[in-house]
Amino acid sequence: MLQNYLKIAWRNLMKERQFTALNLIGLSTGLVCTLLIYLWISDELHIDKYNEKDSQLFQVMANHFHENDINTIEHTPGLLAKSLAAEIPEVEHAVTVLPASWFSTQGVISFGAKHLKAGSQFIGKDYFNVFTCPFISGDPNSVLSDKQTIAISEDLAMKLFNTKDNLVGKTIHWDQSEFTGAYMIGGVFKNNPPDATNKFDMLFNFDQFAEKRPGMASWGNSDPSTFLILKKGTDPDQFNSKIRNYLKSKDKDLTAQLFAIKYSDKYLHGQFENGVQSGGRIAYVKLFSIIAVFILMIACINFMNLSTAKASGRMKEVGIKKVVGAYRSSLVFQYLSESVLMAFLSLLISFLLLILLLPQFNIITGKQIILSLNTRLILSVLGITLFTGLLAGSYPAFYLSGFNPVAVLKGKLKTSAGELWVRKGLVVFQFAVSVIFIVSVLVVYKQIDFIQTKNLGYSRENIIHFEIPFGMDSASLKSSESFLNEVKNLPGVVSASSYYHTLTGEHGAISGFEWPGKQPGRDIEFSNLEVGYNFIETAGIQFKEGRSFSQNQNAQHEIVFNEAAIKSMGLKDPIGKTVKFWGQERQIVGVVKNFNFESLYEAVKPCFFQVYPVMPNIMVKIQGGAKKQTIARIKNAFKDYHADHVFDYQFLDENYKALYLAESRIGTLSTCFAGLAILISSLGLFGLAAFTAQRRQKEIGVRKVVGATVGDVALLLSMDFLKLIFIAMIIAFPLTAWALSQWLNDFAYRIDIGINVFLIAGLSITMLAISTVGYQAVKAALRDPVKSLRSE
Repeated sequence: MLQNYLKIAWRNLMKERQFTALNLIGLSTGLVCTLLIYLWISDELHIDKYNEKDSQLFQVMANHFHENDINTIEHTPGLLAKSLAAEIPEVEHAVTVLPASWFSTQGVISFGAKHLKAGSQFIGKDYFNVFTCPFISGDPNSVLSDKQTIAISEDLAMKLFNTKDNLVGKTIHWDQSEFTGAYMIGGVFKNNPPDATNKFDMLFNFDQFAEKRPGMASWGNSDPSTFLILKKGTDPDQFNSKIRNYLKSKDKDLTAQLFAIKYSDKYLHGQFENGVQSGGRIAYVKLFSIIAVFILMIACINFMNLSTAKASGRMKEVGIKKVVGAYRSSLVFQYLSESVLMAFLSLLISFLLLILLLPQFNIITGKQIILSLNTRLILSVLGITLFTGLLAGSYPAFYLSGFNPVAVLKGKLKTSAGELWVRKGLVVFQFAVSVIFIVSVLVVYKQIDFIQTKNLGYSRENIIHFEIPFGMDSASLKSSESFLNEVKNLPGVVSASSYYHTLTGEHGAISGFEWPGKQPGRDIEFSNLEVGYNFIETAGIQFKEGRSFSQNQNAQHEIVFNEAAIKSMGLKDPIGKTVKFWGQERQIVGVVKNFNFESLYEAVKPCFFQVYPVMPNIMVKIQGGAKKQTIARIKNAFKDYHADHVFDYQFLDENYKALYLAESRIGTLSTCFAGLAILISSLGLFGLAAFTAQRRQKEIGVRKVVGATVGDVALLLSMDFLKLIFIAMIIAFPLTAWALSQWLNDFAYRIDIGINVFLIAGLSITMLAISTVGYQAVKAALRDPVKSLRSE
């Protein structure tokens, strides 16, 4: 029986080739979009879930309370892990980790003549009981037994030694500030998983870091991160209540409150507002889930509309089958089998398209998605395809099978008003979604363009930056100063300086300031920008009043604030006044205009500059038109001073663009999917217009005989569809305006949506409909009326 149904279904599909082609293109396009989004979402949901104890792995976060808000950070005291493990029974294991991303510069690992940059991570001895980090060679339990023993990744091993075998016991040289020295390799671990957000090349003993940084022994420190394995059955909410005021029990002056979140949830739920998780990348997962559903529904609607439009051609078939005893259920099954067969044929096409598109999709998304035909993927794909087939064929199946056989065979069956309203409603839905896509793409593009071209209050053009080997001993400092002075004097260099924190969101934060007129109990958190001489001038930051730092030792006792800081402190005539922090007094010598030193998701915060003679990062402003030659000169100077190190520079404007890489990728993906959704809708409209013209050919013939022109007929056929398009706009515009306003509210600096995007979207979709329907309308209008009136 099933074989018979499939045979009939195949014959019907081959009989109506235009109908079949339109549906295959629409369904396969919808399926390939859905499959791409499914793979992207699946990858997003698996980020950081590679650890064997994922369900028990938590990270401790800290809420710092300030005058107007709560700042949530992932950095905690270095003493916290050991203390929690010893005092809180719910903690099975705890580890202190200083991630590679904590350092403002990468170190250089050397073996023989090879010198490579690498990211170093300092870990506590319980690390391998908390995180999954398989070793290729060496014993993870003994790697951290000595402060001078390290572990390296297999990728770094191959780059450095051209092998990953027999490396235990070899000695390498590591160059990174006070941690510079010789280290012995105690093990080689497998590369970081592709779905890991924390990337590192080397593992060091945290005791080494604590020894070099005595501040780690203070409960007031907040540099490392703390990770826990909670015992099975532990209630996270109760545990958080228990540790909330833990820091205060160690130091009564500490007001920060602790809480733990599941480590693998932080990637998707990493946004905090007033100390509470409030979203993050999960918003994009939800967004693309909705897009996938809508695109699939548009494809299914095409099938429904085209099937019901052609129903008149199958009325007699249904009537005869019912007269000879066919049950409605068997007819439903037959028509559903046609749609399911169509869906699986589309699946074959979509898989071929998926294989072709996946490499480009990975480039756009920045992922490394591999099409692996595992059981889960196969079942998911088959389920999606079956659902698509059943959904696409459901309405036509129940509609066709419900015809009255007597009325059909007598030719008295007419198209019902309900059928027309359903078909028109589906068309309105399709184009409402298309309008939403067009407006959304325009607004996202405008917002990304706005934040990437906005005047930030400092210069990004023709500025490069790079790291230098940096040590705190007098010889290293003198060498770094000499190098910087040489760079300043190179042809093509406008100015140069050094810095520690960046202008793209990486900076320290300090509270506990004292200033004239400060109210008791009031505290402000200031962003701390540590820079070298001439940094403010090199970056092009403008002064509101006062001056820059002195070019001598007096600069150590000077400080420069931004406007936001002065306003927060309530200082009048700040130049010359004295502030105090870290037990030191500093005189305010300048106030710079507000500039955006964080992403535009954030408003400008209070910040200050303090100056040092030289820092580990060098910023150079070079003359336009002489970039290549000037960079070559800087590289040669670098080699003269640091022959054993890697010269690796970046442009500041590229760093800034990288801040919004996720938004840019989302915008690109949205544009692609919007284009495909519009294509699918247009295919459906094209097919409907063709069948409408065919159904009304006698009416068109009569109109032409009595004097109607080609333009009159074309307008007649087009207006029916244009009315539906206008209804779709009326529905879509307010919904889109509300949704986009919610998205834009996440930015401290945002565009006004404006009416122009709606006008562009409306005009675009109208012109698309006119060109799609107009072709069929003109084709029908040009047909010989005699042939139309003679047709059956």
